[in-house]
Amino acid sequence: MTLPIDESTTAPAARVRVLLPLPLAGAYDYRVDPATPVSPGDFVRVPLGRRVEIGVVWDGASDPATPIAAERLKTILDRLDAPPVSAVTRRFVDWIAHYTMSAPGAVLRMAMSVPAALEPAAPQWGWVLSPGAPNPVVAEPGAARLTPGRRRVLEAMAHGAARSTRDIAATAGVSSAVVTSMAELGWLVPAVLPATHRREPDGAHPGPVLSPAQREAADALAGRIDAGFAATLVDGVTGAGKTEVYFEAIAAALRAGRQVLVLLPEIAMSAQWLARFEQRFGAVPASWHSELNAGQRVRTWRDVAAGRARVVVGARSALFLPYRDLGLIVIDEEHEQAFKQEDGVIYHARDMAVVRAHLGRIPIVLVSATPSLETVVNVSRGRYRCVHLPARHGGATLPAVELVDLRREPPPPRAWIGPRLRAAVAANLAAGEQSVLFLNRRGYAPLTLCRSCGHRLQCPHCTAWLVEHRLAGRLQCHHCGYSARIPRTCPSCDAEDRFAPCGPGVERVAEEARALFPAARLEIMTSDTIGGPDAASAFVERMIAGEIDLLVGTQIVAKGHHFPGLTLVGVVDADLGLAGGDLRAGERTYQLLHQVAGRAGRAGKPGRVLLQTHLPEHPAMQALAAGDRDGFLAGEIDTRERLGLPPFGRLAALIVAGPEPDEVDRLCRHLAGRAPAGPGVTVLGPAPAPLAILRGRHRRRFLVRASRDVPIQDLIADWLAAVKHSARVRIQIDIDPYSFL
Repeated sequence: MTLPIDESTTAPAARVRVLLPLPLAGAYDYRVDPATPVSPGDFVRVPLGRRVEIGVVWDGASDPATPIAAERLKTILDRLDAPPVSAVTRRFVDWIAHYTMSAPGAVLRMAMSVPAALEPAAPQWGWVLSPGAPNPVVAEPGAARLTPGRRRVLEAMAHGAARSTRDIAATAGVSSAVVTSMAELGWLVPAVLPATHRREPDGAHPGPVLSPAQREAADALAGRIDAGFAATLVDGVTGAGKTEVYFEAIAAALRAGRQVLVLLPEIAMSAQWLARFEQRFGAVPASWHSELNAGQRVRTWRDVAAGRARVVVGARSALFLPYRDLGLIVIDEEHEQAFKQEDGVIYHARDMAVVRAHLGRIPIVLVSATPSLETVVNVSRGRYRCVHLPARHGGATLPAVELVDLRREPPPPRAWIGPRLRAAVAANLAAGEQSVLFLNRRGYAPLTLCRSCGHRLQCPHCTAWLVEHRLAGRLQCHHCGYSARIPRTCPSCDAEDRFAPCGPGVERVAEEARALFPAARLEIMTSDTIGGPDAASAFVERMIAGEIDLLVGTQIVAKGHHFPGLTLVGVVDADLGLAGGDLRAGERTYQLLHQVAGRAGRAGKPGRVLLQTHLPEHPAMQALAAGDRDGFLAGEIDTRERLGLPPFGRLAALIVAGPEPDEVDRLCRHLAGRAPAGPGVTVLGPAPAPLAILRGRHRRRFLVRASRDVPIQDLIADWLAAVKHSARVRIQIDIDPYSFL
């Protein structure tokens, strides 16, 4: 439904700003008739050139630097009868746009991700009994056509409420054709189905008995509901029961009538989490992720806006849903890099969630066994609160971590599983216990080359090697998605069947493990084999049921899963994340290996972890073996502080990309000539990006380093304003970069 604006009135017109979900410089001025006023936050339909767009009436006055006469303004066409964008959300959009240096409309587009939800819901039709329908009990004219199936339909419809064809057929035990035939006879007539709503979680639903440490932490979190903004870290070892602790805060928010948002880093992680949530609250929450179909997205968006969806669990984009009364945000596995959005508007969902909580004056809970260094520093400075869970729940112990020095104990030639790890898996299988072999590399091999001439198969659109996925019989680029069949002949020398895989991926490790342990029930767990929450749930159920003896997987294995029968974790290549110049390489490696190690020994039996490494002396490896997380973090903090790196300094990346390298280099020279300089500011580059070509575009990088007191966004804005360039070349800005590719 739309509310038309009467343009026939002669009353003076008002001027308002309308922000459109487009990458434009800002809001546009429009005329609105006082007879039908609009307010900030209202969704309106407006003309834009020859198109009609839906936008939002925005706050603030027109830009005095670009005045437009009232008679030249176009008029708002109508106002949509949809819940308006809240003042908190409008401030949130503006804040993100300024911080990330993105167009406000591009940020608004994330908050208007389901345009169909702004239109009135189409009525859903079903059937009711017509007055002329025969009585299934008393013989009447027409009863000869009253078959047993039709009789059951009439009995099922006796209560009078409208029901769908599928519902009627299922209840009466007939086919849909029987229902349709009865409508043709006039026995059933169309009727609008009543609105149905999902069963919502119950904050009063009884939960499990918590340990004293869990209860103390849970009470601290629950006590923050409706008490204003506070950020609290739940810092607990793997298996400490952190989820049950923050569930108590969710229960308190539900009892207070508030909505709750829980962000998870991976869709696949939600399968086991959803089962635990339903057991705790008696119903599943609303979900928000890329696997939802269009109808599910519309329904969830509307339910959130109307306040019907009490709890939402989702990926980072769930942060931009139209919450009517948000009272709590939870970021599970807050350290995860998956919370960083790398395309379009570049933002970190964890950090933006803290901003959203601050603007809304509500509490936010950050949860991790391996918290990010930024969060640890915020706790140490008193900006965040912290509750500790130092021991595993139920008396379970942390697994023993052993370093396997591959320089002294190498695997056999053309193999990747060393002797000690082989023996450990064999012993675990003999004992009837489950094992994991972990390698954070998808596919069969990261590189394929020709034995005859040395030619390496590379993506035609990126400076990246094609990864062989032998199970699918394809070569794939993990950066742009390009895929091709494995060729028979070399494109360089025409030699046939001379391609050789170089290095291992999980498929190759699984192949080796099958040869070593042929009796083991082995499966592979990667993002390629787990197609969504349903597939993940089925996989987890098989693992818990003991139907899998040996699991070979990538980082998806480490994402919060609880496998009671798993007692051995073997990391095939623990050094994989340490290569390159990433300032967070050591931190990420420690976090990932600690998390995957934490899958072992979570129930009654003790766990064991073997890390195969060429760098056993690395601080991350030493900390993992010694169980000294705090010592490792202290060393990382000291290094970052001495070098002025985040969180003690600021970084921003500028990625210049275009179809022609000469154009890109020309713009880079102009930018370099006008690079800002001064106290506390250093500009590095331009330099070819590690991925110098991505999706057919040539890329160069600048890195801006600045002290904390430098307004880095203003500095970059002034710098870019001084350099004009072709629209063919784009400059992407990444404030607080996490990826340096």
